[in-house]
Amino acid sequence: MTKPAAEVMHEILVAAVIDGVTALRAASKGLPNALLRDINAIHPNTTFDDLPDDLRTSIQQSVRAGFTRLQKEGYTVFNPKLAPPPRPAPRPPAAPSRGPGAPRDQQRRPRPPGGGPKRPPRG
Repeated sequence: MTKPAAEVMHEILVAAVIDGVTALRAASKGLPNALLRDINAIHPNTTFDDLPDDLRTSIQQSVRAGFTRLQKEGYTVFNPKLAPPPRPAPRPPAAPSRGPGAPRDQQRRPRPPGGGPKRPPRG
């Protein structure tokens, strides 16, 4: 039985965070002040290029490993432009022509004999 996509993504992200913290620790070379400085340097406006080299490498490896894991679990990840067009949704069976469960359009009264009021001719 395949795992739900949310569970697989959860496991991928937890592994990526742990790998990232380990990479930050390795980048600080065991110096607590350097580790704290690197952590404090990360903020919401930090770009990928601002991160330490070890952390960037860890993120790249985690991304590759995450896509590989998704594919092994049976999920496909592809470019939406290359995807086949979506299938139309199946239509529900038609309701009876007239009756209590019929749509409002089908409950109209029949037209009077002669087809109702005449349209003026175009011209």
